[in-house]
Amino acid sequence: MTASVSQPTPSLLQQKIVSVQQAEHSLTLEWETGESAQYHYLWLRDNCASAFHPETQERDFDLLSVTEDIHPLRIQVNDTSLDIVWSEGGHKSTFLLSWLYEHNYSRPTRARHTSSYQSWDSSFAQRIPRANYASVISDDAALYQWMVKLDKLGLTIVEGMPDTAESMAALATRVDYLRQTNFGTTFDVVSVASPINLAYTSISLPLHTDLPNQETPPGYQFLHCLANECEGGESRFVDGLRVAEALREQCPDHFKLLSEQVIPFRYHDQEHDIRQHHSVINVDDFGNIIEVKYNAHIATVFDLPAEVMHDYYLAYRSFMARLRDARFEIELKLQAGQMVVFDNRRVLHGRNKFADTSGRRHLHGCYVDRSEFKSRLRVLAQKHG
Repeated sequence: MTASVSQPTPSLLQQKIVSVQQAEHSLTLEWETGESAQYHYLWLRDNCASAFHPETQERDFDLLSVTEDIHPLRIQVNDTSLDIVWSEGGHKSTFLLSWLYEHNYSRPTRARHTSSYQSWDSSFAQRIPRANYASVISDDAALYQWMVKLDKLGLTIVEGMPDTAESMAALATRVDYLRQTNFGTTFDVVSVASPINLAYTSISLPLHTDLPNQETPPGYQFLHCLANECEGGESRFVDGLRVAEALREQCPDHFKLLSEQVIPFRYHDQEHDIRQHHSVINVDDFGNIIEVKYNAHIATVFDLPAEVMHDYYLAYRSFMARLRDARFEIELKLQAGQMVVFDNRRVLHGRNKFADTSGRRHLHGCYVDRSEFKSRLRVLAQKHG
């Protein structure tokens, strides 16, 4: 049986192999770029195109159907592909050279998994990416360009929003389906007489990320300004990524505590009692800072080991103080017809106190999770990237 892998991106089509060396469990390819790459036989056999269902592209190959000693009987290098006839079952695999080059796992791990995020400070206020609702709602190319900026920078503003509660959901579902929480699929941020959350008051709202009490906090938050006629009520934003970077550079011991120790968060009302432990800073397996989960008003009683409790509080205060540093903060007053969209697991948001007797303030919100956002971005990139 012969099969070939999926087509590569155009930028990878010209890579050529200079030499092939076989060892007991792997072969080493020398590329014309000067790079040397090792490919293990089990990895190659497991990634033969025939190992994947032709329609679903899910792997349906049984790895135990071959032995651990499988090896090539013959290897042939062509202009654009490498053919292997295996020692078991007379099976032949064809790998595009561009695919092999792209999936070179011999490269340093960090180089292969660099974060796409770009952090910012208060100067970002002058260059917040802005998009037009009419374009993003109707044009996939405009949607893609807006999502690329949102993915990289974590904060954008959409202008020209229709004066309807439905327009926010219409744009958000252009990305994917909405995340439902205990506050509903959509929610209204207004001052009410008997609030169940500080957001539903007129007092100042400290910088925070939403719902770290959830097992997986919501990803991207959409806040459509329907009215903001009151005195005060300015929105405040800080890139938690930039603050965490500064903390790692200046106080590595504090960074280590906040990224390794977990603290409890809790939201409760008459119908819910939702609790979860999280680290305030989340670093992925490749050393990239990818998340901040910080919400002092729903952090509950810390239950850290006694030997780290004092030092943790010092680290927590250190992070908190940096969040209040004017060098990192953006303040803006949203106008009716604007919608701010930001990465809730990176960008902290808050609000100044407002006088609810001086005019109406009404924001309409929803969430779309990160996994769905990233999926939509990848699909759009196939055509518009």
